[in-house]
Amino acid sequence: MNILEIIDQIDKADPEFQDRIDPRRAAIKNMMGFGTKVAAAALPFAFTALLKKAYGQTATLTPAITTTLNIALRLEYFEAEFYNRGLAASTLTIPSADRSNYIAPIAAHENAHVNFLKGVLGSAALPAPAANSYDFTAGGGFATVFSDYNTFLAVAQAFEDTGVRAYKGQAGVLLGQQVFLTAALNIHSVEARHAAAIRYLRRTRGTAIKPWITGGNDTGIAAVNAVYDGEANVTQAGADISKLAGATAGTTISVNAATESFDEPLTAAQVTAIVSPFGVRFS
Repeated sequence: MNILEIIDQIDKADPEFQDRIDPRRAAIKNMMGFGTKVAAAALPFAFTALLKKAYGQTATLTPAITTTLNIALRLEYFEAEFYNRGLAASTLTIPSADRSNYIAPIAAHENAHVNFLKGVLGSAALPAPAANSYDFTAGGGFATVFSDYNTFLAVAQAFEDTGVRAYKGQAGVLLGQQVFLTAALNIHSVEARHAAAIRYLRRTRGTAIKPWITGGNDTGIAAVNAVYDGEANVTQAGADISKLAGATAGTTISVNAATESFDEPLTAAQVTAIVSPFGVRFS
């Protein structure tokens, strides 16, 4: 991926990035004017210096961070292919407003995430699997995923909710690495917006669902129970949220509100178990 494209992807994730790095961006652009071989040799060093300038530290790809970012990359490959295929499917009727306002932009975001993570990982990035290696029906459980829009949205919701929880679960590995942690959390927040948007689209089509997770698996689809494992938790930092005072005197916070107020992480092992039936592999 072109270094300047990587900068643009970071800029999308971190609106303050341009302010952090000017005028170094201009310096890198000027470097592109030199001989190709000189530029190719110098740009990686310039990019590292740019990140250090932007975030006040050296960006170091440790083995643990490489593994974590590759987990994210494999999920982004998967989600990008899902939306790309859905948009291209002649058998799937997506309402024009949904296509232009939601599905196409989400697809663009997922592809941007892929390109960004590949750029950060460089030669350590796992290659994209063959598109036909994915089974978006999960062995036939979602056979109409690319022929029935309601099924497509239901599967999309499970994927987006998984992505949000997966990024949250891996954030701890990135502690102390501000460059990577900032980028990952910025992607995480966009995935959360995707999840809310897909839930909204399902609600407009008659599914009784909120923009956020309520009390565990609220999809109405038992096959995705694993996506929501632990989301019924009401205890945070040792405090039972459902026992705290409610907004009205003499009441306590409801169990539903307690579960809605906090998202729970997924471990790498849980993520692997969730997406493996769809053909996703992490090695």
